[in-house]
Amino acid sequence: MLFPRELTTSWRTLRVIGFLVMVFSGTVSAQSAQYVGSTACKTCHAPTYERWQKTRMANVVRDPKEHPDAIIPDLSKADPAVVTFTKDAIAFVYGSKWKQRYFTKVGDDYFPLPAQWDVANQTWSRYFVRDGTDWWVPHYPADNMQRPTGPLCDGCHSVDYNIQTKTVTEWNVGCEKCHGPGSLHVARPSRANIVNPARLGSRGSDVCIQCHSQGQPLANPIQGKYYDWPVGFDVTKKLSDYWQLEEHKLGETTFTHFPDGTGHKNRMQGNDFVQSLMYSRGVTCFTCHDVHGTENNADLIRPASVLCLQCHGPNSPNGPHTATLEQHTHHAAGSTGSECVGCHMPKIEQEMTTTNVRSHTFKFIAPLEAERLKMPNSCTSCHTDKNVAWANDALKTWPQFSPWRVAN
Repeated sequence: MLFPRELTTSWRTLRVIGFLVMVFSGTVSAQSAQYVGSTACKTCHAPTYERWQKTRMANVVRDPKEHPDAIIPDLSKADPAVVTFTKDAIAFVYGSKWKQRYFTKVGDDYFPLPAQWDVANQTWSRYFVRDGTDWWVPHYPADNMQRPTGPLCDGCHSVDYNIQTKTVTEWNVGCEKCHGPGSLHVARPSRANIVNPARLGSRGSDVCIQCHSQGQPLANPIQGKYYDWPVGFDVTKKLSDYWQLEEHKLGETTFTHFPDGTGHKNRMQGNDFVQSLMYSRGVTCFTCHDVHGTENNADLIRPASVLCLQCHGPNSPNGPHTATLEQHTHHAAGSTGSECVGCHMPKIEQEMTTTNVRSHTFKFIAPLEAERLKMPNSCTSCHTDKNVAWANDALKTWPQFSPWRVAN
């Protein structure tokens, strides 16, 4: 029998155990926490903050009045038939790696201007989202100036976008976009009052998927407007309660998907990843990427040629099941063709006219199967001077692989 003092002690013990379970599972509620902005993190996390400041995450949208270098092309040399606006009209510059778009401000809304810059090809093109593309197009007039970025873009390009006031705690992907509102943590730093995506288990990748995916809110329209980002979600909550990924029917080519389910366009990393074997085995986005910034492309924690081999070296139980990497890739060591991403993450998802980004299903897309489905494959995406028959004949000579998988 427990006496009152023992009962109190036992109850306290249970409360402590319950709280620790929440802490270590990453599910501590941040309902009473408020957003404070990334600068509040700088004092304690200075080295990380300095790295993050230089990333594209921290510079998705920039005000050219504050950052005159934000506009990449020389507007004075632009074709006036395509670029019908001046520098003074630009309130925000969006993007810097693949493309650059320009937003103007009218009242308390931003709107996309009608031209975009192709960074890779150094060319201008008209910018207008056409019919038969994004799901939201039928719900907005065919006029850029009637398609505000608030419902269609800003939730992913900011922290704490308020759909009522159209204000943000800060523009760009700040610390609290991934770690949740931080006022309690700033006041009393503890792992118990901030979200660490690495402690969220299978939900950890949702921190990235909230924006790096194509889908739509479960409830739409919201207050009479159609939103293209998960309104109401923050990383203390379950993304699946707010967001559904774009549906796809196998065998069909759509604006978003190839027939096998691989993404057809950019911003499909999440759609790809959740169907991968990597995802089902517990690999997360931050197993490979560090969004606080690295010296590697795509903020990889190590160069692509090194990263994959940490888990997939020769004779690894995870594969490849060959004595050397060359036996697996049939390309010279150190060559582009010998890199894992060349075959397992082919650049087939369109970003701009001639610029593609890598798929994230990690599947080898066999040439013959791809030809049947009328989609790109892992071989001729690199060997552009060859055809499917050449690739298929080559694969039949590779004894390490079953012809039933790669050449039929």
